[in-house]
Amino acid sequence: MYKKYAALRDKAEVTDYEVSKKTGIPTSTLTNWKYGRYTPKLDKIFKLANYFNVSVDFFLEPEKQSKKGCE
Repeated sequence: MYKKYAALRDKAEVTDYEVSKKTGIPTSTLTNWKYGRYTPKLDKIFKLANYFNVSVDFFLEPEKQSKKGCE
């Protein structure tokens, strides 16, 4: 989930601080997601989806795994 968030953040050219101020999600929460300490709660996923103008499903869908080594 964090990789998807980070990709959207970088594409929008905003910082975690800016996202935090606009969504009300503390920067410490974003950092904890980054390091896998917490799993995002649904209410925060909704806030991020709204902020970045993407569907909630974007964050909830599993990340595609690389097929390297599966040949």
